[in-house]
Formats: sequence, structure tokens, C-alpha cells
Amino acid sequence: MRRFLAPAVAALALTAPGSLFAWGNTGHRMVGEFAMRALPAEVPAFLRTPQAARDVGELSREPDRSKGSGRMHGHDRDAGHFIDLDLDGKVLGGPPMTPFAPTRAEYEAQLRAAGLDQWKAGYLPYAIIDRWQQLTTDFAYWRVLVAAERNPKWAQHRAWFREDRLRRETLILKSLGELSHFVGDGSQPLHVTDRFNGWGDGPNPRGYTKAKIHGPFEGEFVAANVKPAAVAARMKPLRVCNCPFEQRVADYLVATGQQVVPLYELEKAGGLSAGNARGTDFAATRLAVGASELRDVIVEAWRASENRQVGWKPVAVKDVVAGRVDPYPALYGVD
Repeated sequence: MRRFLAPAVAALALTAPGSLFAWGNTGHRMVGEFAMRALPAEVPAFLRTPQAARDVGELSREPDRSKGSGRMHGHDRDAGHFIDLDLDGKVLGGPPMTPFAPTRAEYEAQLRAAGLDQWKAGYLPYAIIDRWQQLTTDFAYWRVLVAAERNPKWAQHRAWFREDRLRRETLILKSLGELSHFVGDGSQPLHVTDRFNGWGDGPNPRGYTKAKIHGPFEGEFVAANVKPAAVAARMKPLRVCNCPFEQRVADYLVATGQQVVPLYELEKAGGLSAGNARGTDFAATRLAVGASELRDVIVEAWRASENRQVGWKPVAVKDVVAGRVDPYPALYGVD
């Protein structure tokens, strides 16, 4: 979601100030649903159901649907949907995107040293990392609860383990929906550029449009032209990075940024006109990139969760799964 409204929905500014919907409802649903449908058998079975795919598709829209909740709510969250990179890969001409600072506080310090701030520059990579880390913790709790529920040595608290597992499954779907949204934002080239709604001022030797193309492209164009089957056909095979997750996110956003100029070239050539095959292919491909990336990072979160600790005082997932430690005190709480 970004700061400018498409002309067709400009009237909404009176009731929902601040942003338009990234990819629109249609695009975000497809990213969430197709990622879930493509999950491998190694992830929990409750996620590999048609209902889970539909749920994540709907929940992936939630970071946009919460718009208008209040001034503080919007000011804190809106900038999480984008990062404004220039054509050299720097954040608004200031610090480079890679390597980026390990925390938002350090990122803010970098920006302020350049006379910028994250509310203007955006903090999309941190929104993705935050949700991925939460999902990884959710999966760790789920692993522990499943193991505890099945272990006959801990039958005294089996009912509570089951109830908490079901609660955790609900939270996992919520975390997946939020992660889906921000990963989806990261596949839309106009969410990773300072040229996010027309080429803007400054040098423009190729004569790219200065019109507000952001909303019409990700919203109306996708809804009218991109079919689910086209996105499904463009999904990539599972790719595990085997690298720090922060590096994966940086690489993903930089790769999306490389599609900014091709998008403006496409618009210049008429590719964003209704029914244009080149524009339809471009949009479907970008949505498939988002869905493929989401599926991949879900798998990485699942695998990483095996090595986590949960509860207070913390217990290791592996110790509980092996039956060495009863997790009930750590999960129910020893205060």
C-alpha cells in the first residue's frame, strides 16, 4: 500500500487517507493463496488445506484493511509497505539498501545522518523480517505443543496442550497473512522505488510518464486482466537460500527494483492498456514471484523453528520433541 490514490478511487481519500491498496485485493489474495497451495509436504498438514489457502488469501489483505484506524496507527505502519530506492540502489539517495542495518533504530540513525527518516523512506524489509521472525516463533510453539500433546508422560496437561495448539494455529494463520502482504508488496516494483507513482521530477531522457500509474497498475489492471491460472503457471520451484534471512530479503527487494525501468518502458509502449498481453504477462509474473517467495520463506521459517526456544523460562524445541523436557511450566507460565 502506498501514499497515492489512483484516479478511479480518489474519492476514497475522504474516508481512508494516506494510501492506496498494494496489488489491490485481487493481487494480494492470489499471492497468499498460491503460496499456500504450493507448500511442500514437510510443513504441518493443517496449512496444506484449501481452507488454509483461502484464509491466508483473505488475511493477506488485512494490513490494508486496517487503514483508517487512527492517526497514530497509520503513521507508524504505513511506511512498512514500501522502501524508496533510487536507481543506484540507495534509499532516497542516502544509505545503500545492502547491507542494511540490523534494526530499525540503526536504520533510522543512518537515514537521519543523510537528512532522511524511515517514515518518508519506508521500511519494507524490516516489516518482512519482523513477520518472518514471528512466524518462526509460532512454528516453534506449534512443534512443542504437538510433541507435548502426543507424549503419554505428560498426559496430565494434554487438554491444555491441545487447546493451546489450536490457539497457536489461529495465530499462525494471522502471521502468514501479514507476511504474505509484505512479501507481496515486495514483488511490486513501484513499492521499492522513489519513482513510485510516475517518474517525477529530475532527468527523464527516456520520456517516461509522470502520470499516477501506481494504483491503476496494481489494482484495476490486475483485477481486470490477470487470471489465477496465469499466476499459477508462472510459479517457480522451491528455492531455499541457505543464507541469513536478512540477505534473502535484501536480494529479493533489489531484484524487484530492477523491474522499475522495464515497467516504465512497458507503460510507454502501451503495455498497461486494457487487455494488453505484455502488461498482463508482466503483472502475472510479478505476482508469481511474490507467491513463490512467500512459499519459500514459509518453508525456511518452518525449518528454522526446529532450533528455537520457547516459553519462560525457555525450553528448546528439540528437547521437548525428544521427550527430555516437559514444556508445561514454560508454556503455561512460571511468572
